[in-house]
Amino acid sequence: MAKKTRKIRNSDPFLNREKENYQNPIPSRELILEVMNDYGVPIPKKELIKKLEITKDEYPFFEKRIGAMVRQGQILINRKDVLCISKKLNLIPGKIMGHPDGFGFLIPEDSSLQDVFLSPKEMSKVFHSDEVMVQVTGIDKKGRQEGIIIEILSRGNSIIVGRVIQNHGVTIVRAEDKRISHDILVPYHPDMNAQPGQVVEVEMTTQPDFRTKPMGQITKIIGNYSDSGIEIEIALRKHHLPHEFSKDAIKESESFKNEILVSDYKDHTDLTKLDFVTIDGETAKDFDDAVFAEKAESNMRLFVAIADVSSYVSSNSQLDKEALSRGNSVYFPRRVIPMLPEKLSNGLCSLNPQVNRLTMVCEMVIDDEGLVSEFKFYPAIIFSKARMTYTITHKILYENDDDLTKKYSHVLTNLKNLKQIYALLSKQREKRSAIEFDSVETAINFNQDGKIDSIQPVHRNEAHKIIEECMLAANVSAAKFLLKENSPAIYRNHESPKEEKLELLKNYIAEFGLKLGGGQKPSAKDYSALLQSIRTRPESQMLQTMILRSMQQAVYETKNKGHFGLAYDTYTHFTSPIRRYPDLIVHRAIKDKLKRKELRVKDLDGIAKQCSTTERRADEASRDVEDWLKCYFMKDRLGEVFSGTISSVTGFGVFVSLDEIYIEGLIHVTDLGNDYYVFNKSKHALIGEKSGKSFGMGDRVKIKVAKIDMELSRIDLILIDSNKLTKNKNAK
Repeated sequence: MAKKTRKIRNSDPFLNREKENYQNPIPSRELILEVMNDYGVPIPKKELIKKLEITKDEYPFFEKRIGAMVRQGQILINRKDVLCISKKLNLIPGKIMGHPDGFGFLIPEDSSLQDVFLSPKEMSKVFHSDEVMVQVTGIDKKGRQEGIIIEILSRGNSIIVGRVIQNHGVTIVRAEDKRISHDILVPYHPDMNAQPGQVVEVEMTTQPDFRTKPMGQITKIIGNYSDSGIEIEIALRKHHLPHEFSKDAIKESESFKNEILVSDYKDHTDLTKLDFVTIDGETAKDFDDAVFAEKAESNMRLFVAIADVSSYVSSNSQLDKEALSRGNSVYFPRRVIPMLPEKLSNGLCSLNPQVNRLTMVCEMVIDDEGLVSEFKFYPAIIFSKARMTYTITHKILYENDDDLTKKYSHVLTNLKNLKQIYALLSKQREKRSAIEFDSVETAINFNQDGKIDSIQPVHRNEAHKIIEECMLAANVSAAKFLLKENSPAIYRNHESPKEEKLELLKNYIAEFGLKLGGGQKPSAKDYSALLQSIRTRPESQMLQTMILRSMQQAVYETKNKGHFGLAYDTYTHFTSPIRRYPDLIVHRAIKDKLKRKELRVKDLDGIAKQCSTTERRADEASRDVEDWLKCYFMKDRLGEVFSGTISSVTGFGVFVSLDEIYIEGLIHVTDLGNDYYVFNKSKHALIGEKSGKSFGMGDRVKIKVAKIDMELSRIDLILIDSNKLTKNKNAK
């Protein structure tokens, strides 16, 4: 038996991987599943241990591996300590996504599987973000897979932020995250005497299940809704954003000197004589990139110097673990939650002017067609000659501002060369037909009291585009370098639209007499042509929105799949390692190849997935804060009348973007008029059954601000003067 077992252990297909990761390798997950499968029926744990000849010393590590496999839904252990393969029980592991109305969905771990609908009864057992095993039980009336929860693998919420709604004997806290529809009970003594209306942190003591209500104890009173900055404090906790650095990470960051050491010069090329500049927004504090350009015979040479974060943040250090858990910096109005401590993000790693800084340089030769004909990477030391802004750069290069030209005369040649390189790179962008949307970004302006003064559109000038093209060129070069060297890495992928969404878009634009070229596989060029054809149409913004919705989300992955929107065959993120973890991985991969070494990272796929998740988390948190601030801003404008454009249509109403103040509100379907309105999915419109009146995207309406719901961050509008609607051409 021992001989046969040793043969099983030695035949482990991932034995070498286990030897690399562990000094005393235990059977891989793959081998465990293979042995369980060969057994044919659910296997007692003792029998599995015997078959795999797990020794007494190996047992604790084996238990950890089995526990991890249970948590990830690969296996299930029943009360008799018998192990089952989840797939053979038709169980699907995944994460719970709650809905404010009480129902929810299982989002399967296997992205090729469909989501599973969970009734309010099933959702009473869990919170949003819990990881569970679900068994599909049938199809509901809407044609959705429906299921029941078999096993809870892990809980996603140990601490919840919420608002106290009652404190008579038993305090009740309602979660700020409306995807958690349970009310949380807090017994009298652990409630810190929190008062109704206050925002608090609750540590869960009893998680929900079929028979038990969730219970917890209040550990912190965060404040009141009227407190300045409360919206950010809520968002940090609601989205589980790490916002306090560990003592070990701070200690590690403080161990670095405040200046570049002489020893650093040995490994870095000295480029301090070149007239590098940084060009960023007025409020920027961390400077990832500096640029320098010069003429090189008949071509141009572009140097993109990026902060050498990897020289300070080594793999598996405390700083590295902290950076990975954050994934990226998070930007809120008036506040930033950085990926790295300030000593690095605003200090040593930031390419501040008039100081030496360590960088990774991408040096490129750009020919007269705008193609990068050569590139190379190397560590270098630079000395930024000026901290420029987009506004200043634009005034010098495109408005011939004499005063600014004199002030920055020492870097003027560099700026003019950058302008010339931008013109060359723009040629190629046009040839590639990279997709460009005419979107309007906004900035929230505050007064001295911390209240919103105004919301203004942000206009991108040519200086923004100069830096954008330089960064794109460096990112593409980095991706090509890693592919050529066959190095493990993380790529920024944006795949072409999925067939279902493509069909919806085609049907929708056909109502406007429009057509998307390219058949079943349209290219970026086909999309660009469509966008160009609608630029001057009155319903342009509405059509743009629909075109954007047809496209997939960009994600981080370990296999290169290209970037559809930018029309690149290969693309990665290299230019922002201070604020994005994937860029740090890319830097390490490039450095290792330059040293003829191989990047050694455990679970690179997991890291890529984590970074995609933290990016979405940051976007959601930032959006929550902006929505809250906009609601607070509108509290003083109740009863005011505005004109606006319908920006989105749902079965429960229409969202209207209000003119001049760049804020959206909702007209509920019951407030559209004396009729029953039905949502027409293909036309993206609500159409009255009796009147035939239509409310579709792009329609112009006049409204009154009726209600501000701070708890839901929602602005309710009432339709007035409905006879003056501009009819949507899409309604027939």
